[in-house]
Amino acid sequence: MTELAINVQRLPGCHVVHLDGELDRVTRMPLARTLAALLEADRPKVVIDVTDLAFCDSCGLWALLVGQRQAERRGGTVRLVGVHGPLARLLDITRLSRLYPPDDGPAEAATWTRPRGWPS
Repeated sequence: MTELAINVQRLPGCHVVHLDGELDRVTRMPLARTLAALLEADRPKVVIDVTDLAFCDSCGLWALLVGQRQAERRGGTVRLVGVHGPLARLLDITRLSRLYPPDDGPAEAATWTRPRGWPS
């Protein structure tokens, strides 16, 4: 059975969601619910730290994309930090890595705003 630990931390100006374990068909719904709750605010900023994510499949990627779209509809952003392994490969293969530019850490990602004309 796959497991995913989700820990949310509040930083000035954003929430940081730390993922530890596997993000897949089985574990995507808890993440989707967490993101939906955090993205209810106006202009939300959410940083997802995937440094400790061991695995991500297409269902997990879909949960991240849905969160990204929810944030955009409210004028906010979702950023990823610590991208590596299977998730990095999925982002490259699907050409979605442009949605999640690399950051040094949560503090840097929290200050990012989508530039005018940035592709959606």
